[in-house]
Amino acid sequence: MDSNHQSNYKLSKTEKKFLRKQIKARHTLLRHEGIETVSYATQSLVVANGGLGNGVSRNQLLPVLEKCGLVDALLMPPNKPYSFARYKTTEESKRAYVTLNGKEVVDDLGQKIILYLNFVEKAQWKELRPQALPPGLMVVEEIISSEEEKMLLESVDWTEDTDNQNSQKSLKHRRVKHFGYEFHYENNNVDKDKPLPGGLPDICDSFLEKWLREGYIKHKPDQMTINQYEPGQGIPAHIDTHSAFEDEIVSLSLGSEIVMDFKHPDGIAVPVMLPRRSLLVITGESRYLWTHGITCRKFDTVQASESHKSGIITSDVGDLTLSKRGLRTSFTFRKVRQTPCNCSYPLVCDSQRKETPPSFPESDKEASRLEQEYVHQVYEEIAGHFSSTRHTPWPHIVEFLKALPSGSIVADIGCGNGKYLGINKELYMVGCDRSQNLVDICRERQFQAFVCDALAVPVRSGSCDACISIAVIHHFATAERRVAALQEIVRLLRPGGKALIYVWAMEQEYNKQKSKYLRGNRNSQGKKEEMNSDTSVQRSLVEQMPDMGSRDSASSVPRINDSQEGGCNSRQVSNSKLPIHVNRTSFYSQDVLVPWHLKGNPDKGKPVEPFGPVGSQDPSPVFHRYYHVFREGELEAVCRTVSDVRILQSYYDQGNWCVILQKA
Repeated sequence: MDSNHQSNYKLSKTEKKFLRKQIKARHTLLRHEGIETVSYATQSLVVANGGLGNGVSRNQLLPVLEKCGLVDALLMPPNKPYSFARYKTTEESKRAYVTLNGKEVVDDLGQKIILYLNFVEKAQWKELRPQALPPGLMVVEEIISSEEEKMLLESVDWTEDTDNQNSQKSLKHRRVKHFGYEFHYENNNVDKDKPLPGGLPDICDSFLEKWLREGYIKHKPDQMTINQYEPGQGIPAHIDTHSAFEDEIVSLSLGSEIVMDFKHPDGIAVPVMLPRRSLLVITGESRYLWTHGITCRKFDTVQASESHKSGIITSDVGDLTLSKRGLRTSFTFRKVRQTPCNCSYPLVCDSQRKETPPSFPESDKEASRLEQEYVHQVYEEIAGHFSSTRHTPWPHIVEFLKALPSGSIVADIGCGNGKYLGINKELYMVGCDRSQNLVDICRERQFQAFVCDALAVPVRSGSCDACISIAVIHHFATAERRVAALQEIVRLLRPGGKALIYVWAMEQEYNKQKSKYLRGNRNSQGKKEEMNSDTSVQRSLVEQMPDMGSRDSASSVPRINDSQEGGCNSRQVSNSKLPIHVNRTSFYSQDVLVPWHLKGNPDKGKPVEPFGPVGSQDPSPVFHRYYHVFREGELEAVCRTVSDVRILQSYYDQGNWCVILQKA
């Protein structure tokens, strides 16, 4: 309904509700996406809630729009809960605006969605996406016939094995069978001294011999993993361990097509379509440097044109739609490596890495030494780059600080570059940090800050009305030291004083939502990398659209009991080397080293092997920071070990576990 009608006509309750939601959609688009609507009629419309990101496909939306006139173009950006429609004439777009606003459509999951339309000056969308496959990656279509596909699928017996000829497991996100060697998902490796009896099934021999003759593989595989994926299932992003297998890894897709996501360490993401009966060949850079994985979802964003079957999903928003997943089975073949890897990527190669990763500390002295080298020294080296990425305060922390009474004395323990020290001018805030370089940055900004260890803060007991500790306690390497850090915060509080604690969560996929860390952002990295932003599939633009306008923003959800993510099972790391985490992927261990890729050409830094963006020769030194990521309930359990403390609130905030506690 336009403004002229509103002035001469008294709106009903239903019309008022619709108008409020239409206005909210307009404001949300502007605030979060920078899409500015106009009050006058044009040929182009933005259709809120009519997007690939909330389950509406091109085949569903286009017929609805065409009832109002000839649609010149329908642009559907990937993962966005809206689309753009351009009509042949303004009269037709006005007809759509009046007819379709508030109209219900049914999405591909059978749920009703209400469309909200607004005029825009132009229907356009620009998205930079690489137009080439990762180097060393190849997709061969129709590598086998439909008869051979049927034969292979029928050869797989998913009943429990009684003769122990192979290893079979049911994971939360798929069923798997291993032949030759069991594949261990906690370290993406095999035990070379424990081959499984029976070797590879005979039915695979003729296919492997053919692929050898045709040059797709150089070694005959001796390890095979069969994965079965129901619609909605997937596998976390990972790199198969260099020292475990030879160069090529090949995977045969059976039963259904799938989109596999490849990601470069610099953040470049490439979605690749793997058609049914196709062979994926991963060698070279795509094998050793890029992660690959399958996102858990029931629909993939794919090319709408019939001619595009395999390869990269392009950024042509005029040719994107949704494809419903079917039951897919993959046969993945590898050759177990018997000699060290000598690939061209020594920085990320476990065979060539110059520094042996540290072991899990078994004493307080070892823990202190680990923190000194993999926390304190690292932040001294990266302070400038780190500070340049830390500029947007997180909303719920701002809310906590602004709710404190005027005149409160507040300590920020682990203040970093001081981004919270000036949030509320009515407070007396002081910060402390272990990094001299970060404290110097605070002082340059005219904040009060000093250098100290969080286990021994030189402030009188009971002198603070409140404390905050944001992404600090997870850097302590033993449970005892994490408890001690919390006790020190409580010591500073007066009776009745409050503290806000944030720690990184092991559950980076929670309540069916991926954290912003997993969704990734190639332009940002940071000490609190869990807060990087991107958009996700949202059910409703009006009702549920998250805060996407700020890289550091986070959406809080109430704390509830939820099942543990199948891809995030922790493992005991005592008496073992700390694993090096692959950025933007799920956690397999609670105690990890997380890489920081230092940008620019620092004057000082550890001598490390460089690698940068694809095609770049600029060095990008990498430092590794120790983290203990917290499991659900663990932070509260730590708080309960401290006397005279009660938990006022606990919640999950985009990849972090958080508590507000009060000193009794």
